[in-house]
Amino acid sequence: MKEMIDNVEVEVLNGDMNEEEMKAYVRYVKDKYPEETLTALTLTVDGDYVDMHYYLQPQPIQRIRRITGYLVGTLDRFNDAKRAEEHDRVKHHL
Repeated sequence: MKEMIDNVEVEVLNGDMNEEEMKAYVRYVKDKYPEETLTALTLTVDGDYVDMHYYLQPQPIQRIRRITGYLVGTLDRFNDAKRAEEHDRVKHHL
């Protein structure tokens, strides 16, 4: 049985579950991973136990570099002096 709960595709296998129980499992995963986006949740009923398999939307990786003694993602927040310092630095090659 598949159902959409709070924009999450929830599938229940090997048993039945009411909507409130499914919402509780969705809330549990969303509370556990507040920074991630839950896309799908599969609940497998095994007697008194429920196995959860959840699928989170991949998050883009932000590249962090060490430039002129600072950890930065991009140079857009640097002032003119710091940008000039980065531009004038000597790059070493192996």
